[in-house]
Amino acid sequence: MNNALNSLTLETPIAREARMFSDPAAAVAYLEELYDEACSFLTEKFSWIASGNTPTARYRAFYPEIRVITTSYAAMDSRLSFGHVAKPGEYSTTITRPDLFRNYLRQQITQIVQNHRVEVQIGASQTPMPVHFAVANDENITVPQEGAMAYPLRDIFDVPDLTTTHDDIVNGFGYAHEDGSGALAPFTAQRIDYSLARLSHYTATDACHFQNHVLFTNYQFYVSEFEAYARTQLADPTSGYTSFVSTGNVEITDADTAIPSSPKMPQMPTYHLKRADGSGITLVNIGVGPSNAKTATDHIAVLRPHAWIMVGHCAGLRNSQSLGDFVLAHAYLREDHVLDDDLPVWVPIPALAEIQTSLEAAVEEITELGGYDLKRIMRTGTVATIDNRNWELRDQSGPVQRLSQSRAIALDMESATIAANGFRFRVPYGTLLCVSDKPLHGELKLPGMASDFYKSQVSRHLLIGIRSMEILREMPIERIHSRKLRSFEETAFL
Repeated sequence: MNNALNSLTLETPIAREARMFSDPAAAVAYLEELYDEACSFLTEKFSWIASGNTPTARYRAFYPEIRVITTSYAAMDSRLSFGHVAKPGEYSTTITRPDLFRNYLRQQITQIVQNHRVEVQIGASQTPMPVHFAVANDENITVPQEGAMAYPLRDIFDVPDLTTTHDDIVNGFGYAHEDGSGALAPFTAQRIDYSLARLSHYTATDACHFQNHVLFTNYQFYVSEFEAYARTQLADPTSGYTSFVSTGNVEITDADTAIPSSPKMPQMPTYHLKRADGSGITLVNIGVGPSNAKTATDHIAVLRPHAWIMVGHCAGLRNSQSLGDFVLAHAYLREDHVLDDDLPVWVPIPALAEIQTSLEAAVEEITELGGYDLKRIMRTGTVATIDNRNWELRDQSGPVQRLSQSRAIALDMESATIAANGFRFRVPYGTLLCVSDKPLHGELKLPGMASDFYKSQVSRHLLIGIRSMEILREMPIERIHSRKLRSFEETAFL
């Protein structure tokens, strides 16, 4: 039977011509048409075979693509960090879920059309769409495991291929697609689809709910405070927030609506305080450790958020610090190791002025302290991130010496990972931590101390993170996306 399947002819959707556009909205509308046709074709064929029918062909559909050709070294606005290519040539990117990325795509195409005075070409690419991703948006269809169907799935459809699902564009230099075109965007369609599926799995919420401003925390205590804040915003008709989404995609629009408890919590519980234009706030409880921090940011990065900030707890390393003090990271000592292969430790991770000033302004506003008095409760400096939660139980001489040499003032297990992945993926990042223990000075995180500390500090700390995001929301996107995050040769799309 396999030999018979291997000899099947290839059947594809009716070919649509590539079209040129100067109108970004029309270009994205055509992307949606092509994408929907490809998904519908594969979904229809898969459902037909899953119903017991014998395949009569091998079925294939293609992702749509955006292609741009420039012929001039046009002078660009030197203040812009995106929206233009480095040199004349042909550039392309495959596209998935144009409905989800509609605003983003319109914005990026607008920049290209205006800055280079060219049209963009929209058509079908030569990249096959895996059937798993094509049917992912139909909740009534589940792709079974290999061997569960009467026919080998990969003999009939294209399936995900990890050899083409990678981060070579964001990690490398001089990347070119197989057809010789340069990269127009930081992620290919396959890479994005892979992350969209992972996000749903790890967070138990759909990608469509994620907002442009993402807060990460390493404690569940922040979640109840976030929900309480969300309810106050929903009760205020002038807040601009429209709904609150909890795990399991439970969405409420009324402040008094109860949210049922989830029978099974996901690995990284995620919650969304939404605005109609996507400029709301998402809170992700990544738990403890750099591996989780990398996993979350690896996948959220494809959504191209405008900023992500870590608001977690840390160990204070200076005797002058008190429990509950804040730490604003200006630099990072990276001993987390999870990104060493993608971003070597010798790469500096700079502080971003826009994020830093928004965090400091938020601390001043929430604590009602300013100027020199702010130093009473907040220090700026190096945050060290390690991969051993119980580092205190080993010989401390080596770690303590490195911490002293780096001038570190706080230690945790996630912040440097989140910042480094923000740098790698060109997502503006920042860190504001709260001192929860001082292990070098005998103040360990004991149960009684922790309870009192959490009750008094979590609410204020979370409000500072939220307020900093609201400040960033008022900034033009061109200002938030710093040129510090762009390399010698960059994609035109953010």
